Amino acid sequence: MTILAELFVILIVVRAFGELAERARLPASVGEIIAGVFIAALAAWFGRDIPFLSQLASSEALEMVATLGIFVLVLVAGVEMQPREISESSALSFAVAVGGMTLPLAGGFALAWVFLPESGMRPVQALLTGVALSISAIPATVKVLTDLNMLHTKIGETIVAAAIFDDVLGLFLLAVLLAMIDTGHAPDVTSLAWLLAKVVLFFGITVTLGVHVYPRIRKGIRAMQVTAIELSALAAVALGYGWLAEVLGMHWILGAFMAGLFFERARVGAKAYNEIKLIGGALASGFLGPLFFAYIGLRVDLSAIITVPGFLGLIILVAFLGKVLGAGVPAYCLGMTRRDALSVGVGMSARGAVELVILSIAYEAGVFAVADSAESLAHHLYSALILVGVITTLAVPILLPRVLPKGHPRTGIDPDHRV
Repeated sequence: MTILAELFVILIVVRAFGELAERARLPASVGEIIAGVFIAALAAWFGRDIPFLSQLASSEALEMVATLGIFVLVLVAGVEMQPREISESSALSFAVAVGGMTLPLAGGFALAWVFLPESGMRPVQALLTGVALSISAIPATVKVLTDLNMLHTKIGETIVAAAIFDDVLGLFLLAVLLAMIDTGHAPDVTSLAWLLAKVVLFFGITVTLGVHVYPRIRKGIRAMQVTAIELSALAAVALGYGWLAEVLGMHWILGAFMAGLFFERARVGAKAYNEIKLIGGALASGFLGPLFFAYIGLRVDLSAIITVPGFLGLIILVAFLGKVLGAGVPAYCLGMTRRDALSVGVGMSARGAVELVILSIAYEAGVFAVADSAESLAHHLYSALILVGVITTLAVPILLPRVLPKGHPRTGIDPDHRV
């Protein structure tokens, strides 16, 4: 089967599952991951009789496209996360983000440390588990809040702003995690200080270029009024930032994110911003993103449900309670009602693209390929963490409408309960 034929079949199947998920009021990414799991299951069952199924499940073309999908997804995420929104967010949102990251990070690390077998990679695997549980994804929550006309209420804006902080903090954790993957152990004080210095240097350079240099270059680009040139310039900056990140020993994903972060409406103009956001969003959600999520699903081993059900149940519990308590308690302490704080905690519980990108990077780095036995917990850790992401994302659209404050017949909240 040719590369084009492989991608054609996978894309058709993935988009069909994504459409079914959206009709069920779930994020398309959930359906797309399930599509990958479905293709992998078909290959396992019928691969000997139908060879092309095995080719689909091990497609090298899909792996290459998935890498490009990571690049575009992170770049678009940066474009959508405007620096002004981050800087203008309240102390409440920051407290919610920090609490919502700290508790699941600590809980996930402790749980993995207790249950994972002794090995040189156990610290890395434990931190990876904590990081994967600590990062929130807002697409599922935003969809529910939008459907309920609550996106611009205090609850909605707190969740969205906290999730933005969440992703930024998650990228710092990713830098630490990648350093541990390289060495196989936790960094000592000197290494941690050097890593912090490189992170600060990277962000210092990219912020300086994004604030002071790129806007001047854009004046010439804007005069041309050609969207293709705007897109090329953004891609070039993302690649340059990614190269800088790699030179400093970090992952190129940080460069793509930072390039998108400073392509904001106030700096580049509404017309250019809207056009690039439309093109990038369409590419991410219509082609590259679905193939990336399918690639994630193809590598999920559903035997984890049978082999390590106890660990899977515990990690799902830590994922939910860590977010509900970690995000909800600060919200309550800073003035929200119990019902509002509970809604914020539940809304922060979904996982998504950033977590999956981190897991994909760790997978490629060999973090999950260190077990001596196929029956060991470490062997199933990757699949368990993917399943946590899918299950929490499925649960939020179901739970959030049920915990939102009552009072309004449509939104479940008083119409005057606004920011």
